[in-house]
Amino acid sequence: MLESLDKGTLMAINEKVNGKSSTGVASEGTWPGIDSRFRLIILAGKRTKQLLHGSKPRIEVDKGRRRNTSIALEEVKRGLVQFCKVDKDGVRIPNPDAVDIN
Repeated sequence: MLESLDKGTLMAINEKVNGKSSTGVASEGTWPGIDSRFRLIILAGKRTKQLLHGSKPRIEVDKGRRRNTSIALEEVKRGLVQFCKVDKDGVRIPNPDAVDIN
C-alpha cells in the first residue's frame, strides 16, 4: 500500500508518526513571541474578543470572507498583537524581543 503513495505524502506520514510535523500551529520561528500553542490560543482568543467588541483589524480584510478568529490568528502570526508574559505572582517578565510602542 505504501508503494502507491507519492514522496510528499510519505514524508507527511513519517513526520506525523515521528511527531516532527512542521505544519503545527506553533512551529518554531513562524509565530513571533509564541512559545507554545496554548499561548497562541489564549492570545488569539483575546484578540478575537477585541475584534468582536469593535476593535479595528490591524490587517486589511474583506469582511465578507474573513472571520474574526482568522483575522486574529493572522495578526498574531504577523507580530501585530503586543503582549507580555507574567509569572505566577503577576509580575511582568521582561521580553528582550518586545518593541516599545510608546
